[in-house]
Amino acid sequence: MQDSAEAAPEPHENVGYRGPTACAAAGITYRQLDYWARTGLVEPSVRSAQGSGTQRLYSFRDVVVLKIVKRFLDTGVSLQNIRTAVQHLRERGFSDLERMTLMSDGATVYECTSPDEVHALLQGGQGVFGIAVGVVWRDVESALSQLHGERVDTGETLVGHNPSDELARRRNRAV
Repeated sequence: MQDSAEAAPEPHENVGYRGPTACAAAGITYRQLDYWARTGLVEPSVRSAQGSGTQRLYSFRDVVVLKIVKRFLDTGVSLQNIRTAVQHLRERGFSDLERMTLMSDGATVYECTSPDEVHALLQGGQGVFGIAVGVVWRDVESALSQLHGERVDTGETLVGHNPSDELARRRNRAV
């Protein structure tokens, strides 16, 4: 049997991330994560908390959205406008996120899927900023590769590539 620490990386669909891991990868506090989950801004799509003692489990895409929300907040976009943008992404099915650029003028968030759309928005003459979701996607992938995930089907802890975490490797060998 192969040691989990040496196993090939798991596909995104088979892995979930607990709250503290999602926070670390997205650069947010647990308090923010909890508030956003309770208010429906970004809810965990793998497993929601169901009473005392259960833990939420976030998908890779959930963590990407958490990081996008954080970036919008850092640039001054209101939570109300962020909610509208996240709702749009949710209705769209979060497909092709990594190919998308989200632009904002501070009041409205726009989805751009081609360079022409970005150019047209910039031609409006107002100040805008953009989030290349592909860059956020790769940042989250890199961060999560250093952290622990959990197999959705078995609950097995998947050890990240952090060589200093001997405890998690031992825990998996003991099972």
